[in-house]
Amino acid sequence: MFQLTFGNHIFQTKEDFELDTAAFPDFAKAAIQFCRDWLSGKKTFEQQTSGSTGTPQRIEISRDQMIASAKATQGFFKTDKTTSLLCCLDPNYIAGKMMLVRAMVWNAKTELIEPKSNPLLELVEIPDFLAMVPLQAEACIQVKPSLEKLKKINHLIIGGAPISSGLIEKLITNKIQAFQTYGMTETVSHLALAKIEAGELIYRILPGVEIGTDERNALWVKSAASNNELVQTNDAVDIIDQHSFQWLGRVDFVINSGGVKLHPELLEAKAEPVIHRFYPNSAFFFFGQGDETLGEKLCLVIETKNGSENSFKVLEALKKAMGKYESPKNIFTLEEFTRTASGKVNRPKTITKL
Repeated sequence: MFQLTFGNHIFQTKEDFELDTAAFPDFAKAAIQFCRDWLSGKKTFEQQTSGSTGTPQRIEISRDQMIASAKATQGFFKTDKTTSLLCCLDPNYIAGKMMLVRAMVWNAKTELIEPKSNPLLELVEIPDFLAMVPLQAEACIQVKPSLEKLKKINHLIIGGAPISSGLIEKLITNKIQAFQTYGMTETVSHLALAKIEAGELIYRILPGVEIGTDERNALWVKSAASNNELVQTNDAVDIIDQHSFQWLGRVDFVINSGGVKLHPELLEAKAEPVIHRFYPNSAFFFFGQGDETLGEKLCLVIETKNGSENSFKVLEALKKAMGKYESPKNIFTLEEFTRTASGKVNRPKTITKL
């Protein structure tokens, strides 16, 4: 039977969720209000999109879409009413809401805790199913008690942003069973999952999902979770078969340098260990700059307050570590990148600062 635990409070029935939450923190208020609406039979829910398929906007998501998504995840992982969940993501966003929906659809127990950087540190009971953002997974690995708990979780999914090569290495080294998610608000959370293991990440779609590409080689998806409507993305992919694909990066970020198409996100994952050797923990990205000969030349910009003192060393190291066309022609440094409201680097606006 569905049960939500928050601190000393236990919620099961619709009446339980009528509790006065005035003294509760905002994330708990949002979770309880959502569950109250769900158990009251509410049919549609409004949600802000992240901009994966275009300009961020508010859209309506139906109850049936959410149920379809929860059942697809259930089919992928073979979960049931005995599966325990932990909601450590903000319920104001689709990822947090879907953790609550999964518990209600699976008739399972879930614990609600503050969506902070290390949600496992004070946790007593280890859940079977857990969703995190990369920052949380990274923080948990850094502390031995939370790392040991992470190792015991049967189904760990990580989403919201691409997992860095450094985090992937830590997950593999510590033998943590984890999956990188692929999805968006329009598809009601994830629609594909890639097991974190050595080699290229290969995404496998959930049951009932259809995939294909448009003339740009950008992925489109269709499923009951997308209301059986085709959702066109801006993600360049290599479709392996009807059930799996490799993510290459955003179509609008692709660099055409002398006829060679370069995907910045793939290059960034490859270059990260080299760049962080000289600029530890600095944000960076590759981009194309106009060039008379090549059309576009590959460039790199690094966020640092230390200036360009190590730029030459980085350039020489990247020439040795990267492929023939993969090392940048120029390296720039900026003290601060421009970011979106959600904290992601705004590449186009950052480039205008150069």
